[in-house]
Amino acid sequence: MKYLLETCVDSVQSAIEAEKGGADRVELCSNLVIGGTSPGESLFRQVRESTGLKIRTLLRPRFGDFCYDKYEFQTLRDEVRMFRKLGADGVVIGILNPDGTLNLEQMRALCEEAGDMGITLHRAFDVCRDPYETMEQCVELGIDTILTSGQKSSAWEGRDLIAELVEKSAGRIEILAGAGINAETIEKLIPYTKASAYHMSGKIVKDSRMEFRKEGVPMGIPGFSEFEIWQTSADEIRKAAAVLKNCGKMVR
Repeated sequence: MKYLLETCVDSVQSAIEAEKGGADRVELCSNLVIGGTSPGESLFRQVRESTGLKIRTLLRPRFGDFCYDKYEFQTLRDEVRMFRKLGADGVVIGILNPDGTLNLEQMRALCEEAGDMGITLHRAFDVCRDPYETMEQCVELGIDTILTSGQKSSAWEGRDLIAELVEKSAGRIEILAGAGINAETIEKLIPYTKASAYHMSGKIVKDSRMEFRKEGVPMGIPGFSEFEIWQTSADEIRKAAAVLKNCGKMVR
């Protein structure tokens, strides 16, 4: 069995660390601290120039739910088109209706824009009404991957649904387990779920290089320090990659 390790990154340095650690590809985004939003063209180009990794770009116009107005949808459509022209290997997308079902009309339009790129349905899946119906719709749309925590706060907590999805998918679509993933959880999830693809940030918190620090002036979400930098750790990715490599040897 072939295993896949995807690392979600929001900086060039994190992408470099992911490659050093042995990741197979990156999900490139901005603002990972709020779950990720669409990256810019410059960031994509720099990651492409600085690594040899495959890149799937997360496309999410804002923080919050996955029900978008016509302007946000047009933004997503434009971004799919842009990253296809830039040479992205895939896009990571997801749109829901107010009732929690997959917005098939808008998703179909984005999939058509994606052309021959790979397509992942992101964790909008984890807040959809019916995961089994949504999985079948993804197969029909030609989406090749579903990123999921099993509709729980972590993949380990959602392991039962992940296992069911892997079984019911029967190889028609890849189930990419994400949320709370590290070497230890992968080692437990593989025998339990039979999932072969894993998504992790491998992040560590680094201290800011700022020497002068003006405290008490938040620039964004209150409670988050302005002097902490989240960055992927090559060591964390390396540990996870080693687990997958060993499991691959055992299967053979």
